[in-house]
Amino acid sequence: MLEIVYQDEYLIAINKPHGLLVHRSSIARNAKEFALQLLKAQIGKYVSPVHRLDRKTSGVLLFALEKDVEIAMHQKFMKGEVEKKYLAIVRGYSPDQMEIDYPLLKENGMMQEAFTEFKTLERAELEIPLGKHATSRYSLIEAKPKTGRMHQLRKHFAHIFHPIIGDRKHGCNKQNRFFKEQWDMTTMLLHASSLRFKHPITEEDIYISAPVQDEFKRVMKLMKWN
Repeated sequence: MLEIVYQDEYLIAINKPHGLLVHRSSIARNAKEFALQLLKAQIGKYVSPVHRLDRKTSGVLLFALEKDVEIAMHQKFMKGEVEKKYLAIVRGYSPDQMEIDYPLLKENGMMQEAFTEFKTLERAELEIPLGKHATSRYSLIEAKPKTGRMHQLRKHFAHIFHPIIGDRKHGCNKQNRFFKEQWDMTTMLLHASSLRFKHPITEEDIYISAPVQDEFKRVMKLMKWN
């Protein structure tokens, strides 16, 4: 059963687990379960996702229960009227706060503006050597993407040399291997923690949050973060 974190007569949101695809995709033909089909079966109603999360990203995933609501929410995301917050565990000691203004390349070769702001919530230094370093350093960050580009946070944190742990495509292979060997952890430590927006029908202020999943919690405990 999917964890439902918000529901009214127009919208429903789940806390998507790491590793679950939002819907069927040609790039993951081996997948047999999808959030869209699972949720539809669970509540017995039409549902349609109004935004996307990467397969390896967990957290708040919002669906519309009606077609006109789906269109209205798509517009809100496109216009930047939805505040999105993410939690991530990254390599190294990240800056206290920072704005990343770094354009990203689309699949068609065009460049797109991309903006992310973040702040560092916690830092940890483990007495475990890695490579030429006598210890291993990590940070817990809260990120707010101002645009919605594909893999934006993953690319932006790699760009500033603080890649997200568990990100195979854009991250650090040494760190990913280290987490696998040290703690048998292969999860990408990126979590969509909350959405805030004005309801497209009732115009109420809506805030939806989701707690981190077990693997994220496990690494936080290793780092001695609350």
